[in-house]
Order: sequence, then C-alpha cells, then structure tokens
Amino acid sequence: MSLVDTKVAVVGLGYVGLPLAAAFGQRYPTIGFDTNGRRIAELLKGTDRTGELGAGELESIPHLTFSSDIADLKLCNTYVVAVPTPIDGARRPNLDPLIRASETVGSVLSIGDVVVYESTVYPGATEEECIPVLERVSGYRFNEDFFVGYSPERVSPGDKERTLKKIVKVTSGSTPEIADFVDRLYSSIVDAGTFRASSIRVAEAAKIIENTQRDVSIALINELSIIFSHLGIDTNEVLDAAATKWNFVRMRPGLVGGHCIGVDPYYLLHKSMSVGYIPDIIRTAREINDGMARNAVARLVKAMIVRDLPIKGARVLVVGFTFKEDCPDTRNTKVVDLISNLREFGMEPELVDTWADPEEILEEYGLTISTELPSSGKYDAVILAVAHRDLVRGGANSLRKLVRDGGVFFDMKAVFESNESDLRL
Repeated sequence: MSLVDTKVAVVGLGYVGLPLAAAFGQRYPTIGFDTNGRRIAELLKGTDRTGELGAGELESIPHLTFSSDIADLKLCNTYVVAVPTPIDGARRPNLDPLIRASETVGSVLSIGDVVVYESTVYPGATEEECIPVLERVSGYRFNEDFFVGYSPERVSPGDKERTLKKIVKVTSGSTPEIADFVDRLYSSIVDAGTFRASSIRVAEAAKIIENTQRDVSIALINELSIIFSHLGIDTNEVLDAAATKWNFVRMRPGLVGGHCIGVDPYYLLHKSMSVGYIPDIIRTAREINDGMARNAVARLVKAMIVRDLPIKGARVLVVGFTFKEDCPDTRNTKVVDLISNLREFGMEPELVDTWADPEEILEEYGLTISTELPSSGKYDAVILAVAHRDLVRGGANSLRKLVRDGGVFFDMKAVFESNESDLRL
C-alpha cells in the first residue's frame, strides 16, 4: 500500500489521540474524531483542556480537522483507534469503549481500508474482540476486504520531554504487507524510529509488560517502605544509600494510579487466568500498590495518636489530586482512595489542586476541590499527595505553616528533606 493517498482518522481525542492526530495532520489529511461534542467544540476553538498541545499549536497543523459526525469518517481509509481501556469495579477489563469505537469504524469501512489499534489490551484482544466487531458491522472479511494493525501508545501525559515523535514506536500488521504499511506510516511521523514486531499479539504483549514491569518494581519499593516504617527507618534515606551502587534502579514509594500502571496489569491478569495460570507476582504487586492509600492513612493516624491529636473530626488538607505531577489527568487517581480512607476514620479532608478541573472532579468523583492553597490554616494534618511544581516551589514552610501547633505534615512524595516534615512514606 502507498502512503500517497493515505487519509487518516484518529478515533478518540484524549491524551493519546490528540497528539497523534496532530502528528498525522502535519503530513496527511487527518480527521480527529470524538463522540464528545464539547471536546470537539473546544478543539475547533483551539483549546486543549488536557494541556498536551499549547496555545496556537492546533491552528498551525495544516491538514487536521475535527468532527463528531460519523459520516465524516467515510472520507478516510486509515483508522487509528486511541480510546481508553479501563477496568470495571471488579478490576476486570472493560472493553466497552474499544468495542464501541470498533462499531463506529466498522460502520464506515470500505474495501482496502486499514484499522490500527493503539489502545492497551491483553495479548489477543485485537484479533479476538475487535476484528469480529469490524466484520459484523461492516459485512466485510478480515484480511480480504480490510486489514488491521496494532501500534501501542507509549506517551506519558504531561511529559513535555518524551513526546510522541521522540519515542520509538512498536508496529505490527495482520499481513506482511500491512505490517510494512503500518511501519512506514508511523516512521513518517516518529523521529525516533519504529520497531516492527512479528505479530499483533507480540506488539500487544510488549505494551502490557512495559507497565506491568514498572508496577511490580514499584510494589517492591512500596513493600520495603512498609517494612521500614515498622523498623523506624526512613525509606528514602535507605534508597539514597542504595542508589550509590551503579546497578540499583532508583524508585520511590507512593500511590500507583493513572490509566496505565494502575490498570494494565489487570488486563494481563485476566488473560493469564483465562488460560489457567495465576501470575502470583503480578497479582501480589497489584494488591500491594492498591493498598498504599490505606497504609498511608494508617501511618498518619499512628503519628497523630502519638501527638495526642484528635482523629474523629480532624481537619486534613490533602494537597494534590491528579494521578501525577504537573498534569491535569485525574483518571484512576489513587488520591480518591486516600480521601475514602481518611473519612473511614472520621476525619474531614479538604482538597486542593492547582492543575485539576473542579467541574470534572465534581462530576466524576463527587468531590469539591479548591484550585489555590489556603493563605493560612490550622489543619491537624497536611498531606502532600501530588507534588506539582507550583505547589512545592515555596518550600516545605509554605505547607507547614498550614499545620496547627503539634500537627502532622506528611510529605508522601519525599520532596523535602526528612527534617522538614513529620512523616514520609
């Protein structure tokens, strides 16, 4: 297949899809499609609420248009699906967004079209779940009338250094010819180059283990943090010492949320168990990381009891809500678990985050949040949960001054020196 006549549609314009559409739109006629009419209206006005593209960037992309009208997709011949793949309340894969996107694409497919999936899934999902939907809705035959590729997303929301063009892209296709086409397509927009996987399943597996490996590694550090807290040892001081060895991999303990690391291992767990194997290390790592909010609150309660502070009715200021620093993304943030655990002890948490959207948080989580630090306060405890640069640039004293005499300043992120806080993970 030739790239000359390629017309791209990117389905899903979130943190992954929009930068992808922007990159394709520099070279090919591209439609950025999303069912969220509000999102499309904002993008047409040049506004990106995710902050992935700066002011003026959208207007400078020569071949990019936006639409929420499915009929517009019929103009394209290459469809890139970049929708979320979350988990449900039982921590099982929720493929509903992916299935709906496949139905949308299937309704506009023409003979010879190519569909490339970027959403993170377990090995086999593209062929077992998505392709049958494309066949059913379109009435066409896979690998005869239409073709499929898989190129997993690798961008990190809010990361302005490791952007799409600077990250090697794994590619794959349903036939050797399509694998070559998909690889050439991404090579044309990614400066860092591509890695052509031998099959779609290999590419799916490569993506899922990237985040699973990181999850397991963080779980080890979190478990060490729990051990050292019982021994009265500062974990971060231990890590500082251990990191002087050349082959020690430095990580810090903390909450593990977000749409990737806190989610993707459950997809691999699901698939592994479906074929009869229970992956104990991956499962246990998830249990450890999911339990860190509860563990953090338990440590706070212990520190407050030592100081004769009241637990029930205690005023606690939680600083930071998004799932990571300097990013407005609140998907699967574990600060929600922190709030829930504080309330279980009868505490009265208040929230502040300078990056998060209060309307979005109220709608999604039912929580009220301030976007500015209070100028003063008498909180029984202040917890630094997410260390946005603008929240910590004033130093530890800018947060400690909000703590009442004898109160607890809990630097969960270990941003400051150990003597500048009362408690760290």
